[in-house]
Amino acid sequence: MLEFRYDTQLLIEGNNLDEDVITEYFTKHLEGDCLLAVGDEELIKIHFHTNEPWKVLEYCSTLGEIYDIVVEDMDRQARGLHG
Repeated sequence: MLEFRYDTQLLIEGNNLDEDVITEYFTKHLEGDCLLAVGDEELIKIHFHTNEPWKVLEYCSTLGEIYDIVVEDMDRQARGLHG
């Protein structure tokens, strides 16, 4: 079984976004791994493995508009299941 089950990906569109601030928040407040937070001041791509994807969405929504949200169950994928 995987330690962190959900592959959570999204885009954040906003103003004065900062990759370093976002990375620091994730590191201090969210449990998970494989964090990727890349972009510029107006658009950031997030990729994160966690057991609590709703916390990722909740935090990111405070930074700007979130869209292209994908939450995939990697445990189901590992077992060859769809959906």
